[in-house]
Formats: sequence, C-alpha cells, structure tokens
Amino acid sequence: MRIESEMKLDFKDVLIRPKRSTLKSRSEVTVERQFKFKHSPKVWTGVPIMVANMDTTGTFEIAKAAATHKIVTCIHKHYTPEQWGEFAAANESTLEYVAASAGSSDSDFEKLKVILSAHPQIPFICLDVANGYSEFFISCVRRARAAFPEHIIVAGNVVTCEMCEELILSGADVVKVGIGPGSVCTTRKQTGVGYPQLSAVIECADAAHGLGGHVVSDGGCTCPGDFSKAFGGGGDFVMTGGMFAGHDESGGELVVHDDGTKVKLFYGMSSSTAMEKHAGGVANYRSSEGKTVSIPYKGTVHNTILDVLGGIRSSCTYVGASSLKELPKRTTFIRVTQQLNNVWGTHDLRKPGLPAPPAKK
Repeated sequence: MRIESEMKLDFKDVLIRPKRSTLKSRSEVTVERQFKFKHSPKVWTGVPIMVANMDTTGTFEIAKAAATHKIVTCIHKHYTPEQWGEFAAANESTLEYVAASAGSSDSDFEKLKVILSAHPQIPFICLDVANGYSEFFISCVRRARAAFPEHIIVAGNVVTCEMCEELILSGADVVKVGIGPGSVCTTRKQTGVGYPQLSAVIECADAAHGLGGHVVSDGGCTCPGDFSKAFGGGGDFVMTGGMFAGHDESGGELVVHDDGTKVKLFYGMSSSTAMEKHAGGVANYRSSEGKTVSIPYKGTVHNTILDVLGGIRSSCTYVGASSLKELPKRTTFIRVTQQLNNVWGTHDLRKPGLPAPPAKK
C-alpha cells in the first residue's frame, strides 16, 4: 500500500483566472475545431462535444438535434442494425456527427461490424467499458483498430497516464477519461475507486498529446463552466450525459405529477434499471454501480446546447481566446473554496424548460 499526497482537483475546486482580452463580443469566438488523428486518416471538423452513449441520451433523436450544431452523439449500443438502417436512410447528413458504440463482448463486435459495413460514413467508434484497465479491453481496442483502420476510435474509460498511453499505442485515437464523476454513477461509492476529474484530464491530456493522441473528458459537468474547465485543462473533447438528459429528444420515461410538474427518468448504464432492461437483471457476481433519478423536464435539447455553447464562448472572451483551440494556452486555474453562491438554491426558474416564477399578486 502507498499514499499519494499530491492534491488532485475536480471542476468545483478551481476557477479560470480572467485575462486582458481584445475580443469585443462572444460572436467572435470560434467553437468548431478541426482534428487530425494518430491512427485514423480521417480529418474531422465540428464542435468537440460528445453526448454520452447512454440509452437515455445517446438516442437517434438527440443525434438529429445535436448534428445541427455539429456536436457528436455517441449512439447507445442497444439499437439493432435494422433501426440503424431506418435512421441512416432518413438522416444521412447526420451520420458525420455520430459514433457507433460497442462494449467488449464478441456479440457487440459482430453487431458493430454489421452497422459499419452498412454505413461506412460513420466516422467514430466508441468502445466503452467501465474499467479500461483490463488486458482484455486492450485486446479489444487492437482488434477494432485492425478491423476498422479508417475509423476514429474513442476508447475508455481510464484516469491515469500509463493506461492512456497504452490505449493510444494499442490503436485508440481518443481516450475516454473519467471513473466515477457522472451524476448517476456510483462506482466511487461501490468500489472506492476513482480520480478527481480535472486532474485526470490534465494528466491524461499531457500523456496523450505527447503521443499524438487525444482525450475526451467523460462526466462530471454540472454547468457550462465545467465544459470550459475541461477544455482549459487540455481536454480535446468533452462528453456528458446528465446535461443532455430530461429533454424531448432524450430517452427515459416522462412522468407527469398531480400538480402538473414533469420529470424524466435518468439512470446510469451500470444501474439495476439498465441491467434489468438490457441484461435481465444484476448478475450475482456484481453489484449495481449506477442509480436511477428523476430530473426536471427541460423541453427541447436545442436550448441546452445553446446555453452550453454560449458559456464556452463567454469563457473564451474572458481570457482572450478567439477560438476554442486557444483556450488551454490561455487558461490559468486558481484554487478556490467556493465557486458558486447558492443562497437562493441552484436552479434558475427562467432557464429553458423550467416553469416561470409565479406572478406577483
């Protein structure tokens, strides 16, 4: 046993220090980026935000909406090839901004081959497992790289430099970074394993960039400012689930309470809810590492996307970055004990999808 005493940081532990800026307006900030990759010969241009491959967020409906903003949706792995065919036939232009997802099983791999052979224009593959540290998963990444040499492979999850490097050397173009930061993930509670998300991104980005690879910060974003912190810390992409849950386009049951308020169910993909839905229940050798929650109904996802992109542009203007690519070069983090004033709570009644405040009498 050993103890590392160096301080590790989460998004809530820092703020971005403002700097002199020559920008007049947020409208001058470019949030699109162009990427070249270590293994894939593809060149991809878009907004480097990814919707998580959960069945409540990585839906075809979210993909159609997100693609209009050039945002990537990692489609969850439980759609059939036939459903993919129907979606692709009606939304061919959207395919540039989607990822086909798979786990580490042989059946997932075979389904992935069927989907990508039918729709080769899909640029991204998302290989997603909870524990990216197993030798078996490394072999899965190598097998996928051999089978799909043209595709951009996103693989994880890990939180440390050595495994980030291992995944890149094994064929991953983008490494998913994050263990336990998600709003419906209980891995840290159940296992005691994890890593503060901002430090994980900073350290893994340093390792990945040294090899010509990229990272995606996966999980932990609670507000638009957290996206900026992840990008400022060196994240090339930022993935989130919870912030894209609860919308018209999201999955999950819509519940209307007696008082008229609406909520949508949202759950982790290692929750008992997800395992009962897709695997017939929780196997007797494991426990649930996710939870099921109800979140306020938010209306259309376009409003949330515009809110996030507006926050990122504003962050850039505060530090003088005219493009998202410049943000890490201009970011200085300062340690804080409090980043928000929550004396009136955490919800803004005027946010899209939430009820307006009561009229004055």
